[in-house]
Order: sequence, then C-alpha cells, then structure tokens
Amino acid sequence: MTAAASALAMAPVRSRARPDGWLLAALAIAAVALLPLLALAWTAAQGSDAWPHIVANVLPQAARNTLWLLLGVGALSVAIGTGSAWLVTAYDFPGRAVMAWALLLPLAVPTYIVAYAYLDLLHPLGPVQGAIRSVLGHEGPREFRLPDIRGLAGCIVLLGLVLYPYVYITTRAMFMTQAAGLLEAARTLGASRAAVFRRVALPLARPAIAVGAALALLETLGDIGASEFLGVQTLTVSVYTTWVTRSDLPGAAQIALSMLVVVVAVIALERSGRRRAGYASAMRPRPMQPQRLRGAAGWGALALVALPVVLGFVAPATHLAIESGQRIVDGTGVSPMLWRSTWNTLRVALLATAATLAAGLVLAWALRLAQARRRTRLATAALRIGSLGYAVPGTVLAIGLLAPLAWFDDGANLLLRAAGLEPRMLLMGSLGALVLAYMLRFLAIAGGGVEAGLARIAPSLDQAARGLGAAPRRMLARVHLPLLRPALAAAALLVFVDAMKELPATLLLRPLGFETLATWLYADAARGAYEDGALAALLIVLAGLLPVILLARTGLTYGHEVAPA
Repeated sequence: MTAAASALAMAPVRSRARPDGWLLAALAIAAVALLPLLALAWTAAQGSDAWPHIVANVLPQAARNTLWLLLGVGALSVAIGTGSAWLVTAYDFPGRAVMAWALLLPLAVPTYIVAYAYLDLLHPLGPVQGAIRSVLGHEGPREFRLPDIRGLAGCIVLLGLVLYPYVYITTRAMFMTQAAGLLEAARTLGASRAAVFRRVALPLARPAIAVGAALALLETLGDIGASEFLGVQTLTVSVYTTWVTRSDLPGAAQIALSMLVVVVAVIALERSGRRRAGYASAMRPRPMQPQRLRGAAGWGALALVALPVVLGFVAPATHLAIESGQRIVDGTGVSPMLWRSTWNTLRVALLATAATLAAGLVLAWALRLAQARRRTRLATAALRIGSLGYAVPGTVLAIGLLAPLAWFDDGANLLLRAAGLEPRMLLMGSLGALVLAYMLRFLAIAGGGVEAGLARIAPSLDQAARGLGAAPRRMLARVHLPLLRPALAAAALLVFVDAMKELPATLLLRPLGFETLATWLYADAARGAYEDGALAALLIVLAGLLPVILLARTGLTYGHEVAPA
C-alpha cells in the first residue's frame, strides 16, 4: 500500500448533515431489544395480589434451589471442563486426537433432552436397573432399585455433564496459546506435574475458566425443561408456573426481575474473575509439547476424558436412537404430529434466522460506518444493547415481551375499530411474536459474528469504494457481503440450531395449537410418555450436531496451526 493510500485509508470520513439511516436503523433495533426489559419493570411495578404468597412460599425455596443449582453446576462444569482441557493439551495418550473434539459433543444435546433420556434410562423398569438386577439375581424393583435421579443432586449432575464444554473450549484455547516456556521453566525448577498445573497453568487459565463458567451458569439459570422434569423448583420454573398456572403476569415479572439480579451477579463475577488475573508474558507464545503417557497412565487418562462424553452424549443419544428405531420397526409409525411439529420448527427457525441475520447485519454495518467517521459511541451502544437478549433467560425475555405485544395489539385495534373492522390479536400469540422473541434472544450471535467478519476486511476497501462513488448500501452489497459469506453462514447456522432447540420462550409465546419439536417433546415428557418423544428428541440432537462439528473443525484447525504435530 502506498503512503497516499495509507493516508486515505486512515483519514476519517466527514460526516454529512443528513441523518445516517443505518445508525437510525441500528438505534431502532436497540430500542426494540431494550423494550422487553423496560416493560418487565413496568409490569412488575403493577403489583400482584399473590406477591405476599409468592414471597412467603415460592421465592425462598426457588431461590435456594437456584443458588445450589448454580453452585453445583458451576463447580462440576469447571472441574470436568478444566481437567479434560488440561489432559488433552498437556499429555499424549491413546485416543487423545478423537477426545479433543468428542469432548464438545454434549453441546449438541439440550439439557431437557438429557433429563428426558436419563429419566427413561434410569427408570426402575428401565434398561439400566433391569441389567443390574439381572446381574445381581434380583427379580423386581421391590428387591433392588437405584436412588431416584429426580431431585437437586440429579439435576446438578445432568446439567454439569451437558454444560462443561463451555469451560472446556475456552480453557483449552488458553492452554494451547499460553507461553509453553513458563511451564517448561517450572518443570526445570523441579516442580511436579501437579504443581505445574496448580501453580502455573491454572492461574494463567483463570480468565478463560471464568468466561466458560459464566456461560454455563447463564444456561443453567435459563433452563426450564430439565429442572421441571427432575422436580426442582427454580426461579425459571416459578416464572413459568406463575404466569401459566396462576395467570399472574405481574407476579411472574417480579420473579423474573429477581432473576435479572442473578444474571447481573453472574456477569459481575465473570468480569471480576478476569480482572483479577491480569497475567502477561513477554515470551513469544509457542505450542505446548504434550508429554507421552504410557501403559496404565495413558489408558487412565483416556478413561477420565471419555467418561463425560459417554455420560453427556453417547448414552442419551444411543438411547434415543434405539427408542426411535424400535418404534419404526414395531410398526408404531411416526405420528403426523411429529411431521407437523418438524415443519413448524423449520419454518419458525428459518424465519428467525433471516430476521436475526438482517438485524445483526444492520447493527454491525452501522458500527463499521461509524468507525470510519470516528463517531462510534451510539453505534457501539446499539450493538451492545442488541446483544443483551443472549444473557437474559428465555423465560424472562418472553415475560418482558408480553406487555409490548399487548400494547401493539391495543393500538392496532383502535385503528381497526376506527376503520370499521373487527378487532383481533395481531401479534400476541402469533408466529411473528415468536420470531421476534427468537431474534432478540439470539441477536448477539448474528451481530457478533458479522462484526468479527467485518473486522477482517481492510478499511482501505471502504475508502476505495467511497472514492469510486459507492454509497454505503452499494458498498455493502458489492464489496462486503461477498467477503462476509463465511461469517454469515456460520452465524446463520448457529442461530438456526439455537432456534430449533429453544424451549422457554416458545412455551410462553407460541400460537395456540402451534407445536415445535421442543414443545412437543416437552408435552410428551410432562405426561410421562417419554418414548413417544424419542424421535423428536433425536431430530433436535442431530440438528445440534451441525454447529458442534463446525466448532470442532474450527478448533482442530486452530489447534493444528498453533500446535503442529
């Protein structure tokens, strides 16, 4: 690049007197994203007649269960995620290459499906207890039965087995990129393997552990299916039952506000964990050379990292596949409701993906234009506000959307009456409301993905396009969108799969009689007909495998570049 071109690329673009349409659109999207939270506070302020009862009888138990659930799942996720990341990074043992990506597989199974599968697997008349009784020579459950997994302890174990990959992936990336010289220096000073891990590797990885643990805790807080199946009354379950069972929207909003306090606490804890670990090294990062483990030590390491994969993915996925196959072989057939639910799921997920990608593109492109003008405050704020929905549990977001949807319908009905038309609900209980909820919930994925993709495009291309007279819209269409295709495809895939799996917001906002795979499975499990939902659960798991494969391929490529064999 010549000096003149460099100067042109670095020079700020003069702002024009007319309003920036992209920035206005980004601010409008941010306002829509902020509206549910403001409406939630407004709804809660209306007061609930049942609030004294909720405070006395519901909140203490729900808050206590939620706290223990967060502590238990957090501890289990950190232990499994950090330990497995250290083993596959620092040591070489049989099957290590396969385990490096297989440890991500539990991410493909939603928490409510794991709970559903294990309730069936560990039922007193199920295959596991039946096999144990057969080996021990017992004839029936009255002679021998395992403890019931329903309860707080069972919920902690199952959620921990599904959510540990959040800690694993962030911590392993840190182990792979941190200076290996520090670890070798510790070894040459006589530190044992355990001491190197405890005194050098673990403190260096603490920021990554904090990020992964925060993601796992936010997923735990938003869970509704697994907690309800396992009989654990959490804050999320309380919000759902208060609204659906008691039709007490202000009461549900008040509980939801208390959940936001927990969300803020989790995010603050994660920031604190990162801030207090400000380690830096002047040494050039280079790959860690794994130590070879031979004999029993190697097979022991393989068993340790394989156990969470087997329990978190292989066992539930295999059970679902067997149940689905048996139903097909037995001639039970596939319910027409399954096809209808699959079509509904695909339809709403595709619409939500398109809407979310469009909104994310507007937010990220407005920030790109603002960066060229060196006026990024409003555009940055719009992007950050638009990302709030990802940190908010789906149940809270859905409760916050109810009031704005009702306000919109009331305003529209005034116009309909003035025009002599019959009033009706336009948004409330419609497919549009569900798409809007999904868009707000997953906007952070699309906005962040497009922002990252734009960051890889040199600013000089923008300057060159402007120099040739291209307006922002033409510049986006002709220059940036072709270069953004990989980032857009990855973001679309992640949003689509998350939308397919989404349960809490769907339960509260879906149209009457509209079932997705997730809600159909939830209904089957709620009435105890677990086997009927096996095929629906298997379809959700198969869809969930797509982003995991993408993530594993990216991680392996990254690992290959950083740590060549």
